[in-house]
Amino acid sequence: MNRKISLAIVDDHPIVVQGLQMILTNNSDINVTGCFTSGSDFIEFLKNNEVDIVLLDIMLPDSNGMDVCKEIKSVSPNTCVLALSNHSERSIVMQMLQNGASGYLLKNVSVQELTNCIYEALNGEVAFSKAVKEILARPSANDLKGIPQLTKREKEVLQLIAEGKTTALMAKHLFVSPLTIETHRRNLLQKFEVKNVASLIKIAADQGLLKSIG
Repeated sequence: MNRKISLAIVDDHPIVVQGLQMILTNNSDINVTGCFTSGSDFIEFLKNNEVDIVLLDIMLPDSNGMDVCKEIKSVSPNTCVLALSNHSERSIVMQMLQNGASGYLLKNVSVQELTNCIYEALNGEVAFSKAVKEILARPSANDLKGIPQLTKREKEVLQLIAEGKTTALMAKHLFVSPLTIETHRRNLLQKFEVKNVASLIKIAADQGLLKSIG
């Protein structure tokens, strides 16, 4: 790039922001154009300013980074989002990627890794820190089980369960009886080998079986 890379930082911990600023200021290719402690403040800034890449924390006081990531890509599709987090759950990494992130780094990342990942993301690659690559390389228990075979109707019910719909609303939406919905719900719990709806939704999300909600 002939001009400097425009980079923003979104994190509600001042010491993290200051540390990142100090590190990146030493890079002659990068211009830190703004630091924000909330997702909404950054979105407002983004509407009127060009940002090439943003380092985005997952946990923010006003929202979660997954939703913010989705909104960033909606407002500015060309802005690369690099998640920078302490959260190492495989499902969160995958959700960020599904919402448009260009990579995921843990906060124990080295300066060199951070810089490399910024350039990789700007070159159109998916960038991971070494620790995240190791997490993704390890198959989860859900991966080893394989994805259950679901009927079209079971997939519809699963999606509605994830959206928080009641049995009565699901029955009305699908033009079936509440008893039929309860049967599908029971079959889903058996197929996924779980005892409650919370576990059902988590595994289904991990396996990419749910459409994005919201």
